[in-house]
Amino acid sequence: MNAKDVDELFRRLAKERPDPRSELDYINPYTLLVAVVLSAQATDAGVNKATAALFKQVTTPQQMLALGEAGLRERIRTIGLFNTKAKNIIALSRALVDEDAGEVPQTRAALGRLPGVGRKTANVVLNVAFGEPTIAVDTHIFRVANRTGLAPGKTPLLVEQELERVVPDKWKRNAHHWLILHGRYTCLARKPRCEACSIADLCDYPAKTTAAPPPKAARKPKAKPRRGGR
Repeated sequence: MNAKDVDELFRRLAKERPDPRSELDYINPYTLLVAVVLSAQATDAGVNKATAALFKQVTTPQQMLALGEAGLRERIRTIGLFNTKAKNIIALSRALVDEDAGEVPQTRAALGRLPGVGRKTANVVLNVAFGEPTIAVDTHIFRVANRTGLAPGKTPLLVEQELERVVPDKWKRNAHHWLILHGRYTCLARKPRCEACSIADLCDYPAKTTAAPPPKAARKPKAKPRRGGR
């Protein structure tokens, strides 16, 4: 995709969603970090359902440590991989208290040292909590970037690096949200809604869908044979 088309793509996505936001519910950078860790291989809606009660009780790493791993497990039991996630959240909360005075660090390197926090999670926190122009490549963004030809790559890291290169600076702050929301609601994995897509004419995807298959030609009714009279 050439530079002119990339700019036009984001212009249209920005027109559709002028003020895109994360669909994860959170209160502060710490609760956002917890929510993003919980969202791995889970839906935002499922995470929000579990954290609605949790975040009424816990908004700091100190409060999470007081709740304890067993208490956390009970509150996130509806989320996939809850045992591992509970262990990681308690461990990262301990690290924040011991090494960062209970504050969420504002660099990718420092975030990446926390248990259960990978590059994608760090990029989400930096973007959403601190306004950094980072792009977190999840399955939706990976699909949209490759399918459209915006930033092809065989791995999430390669796609991220290509997006960093091709996305104009004026769009980078919200590029993560525009692409993830477009993948979540329009450029669906199994059957993309190309007929409702604002960037379909810019997209290189060869198997674009249509709203409905063309109607079949109506068959003429067969003439009934006449019965001979007596």
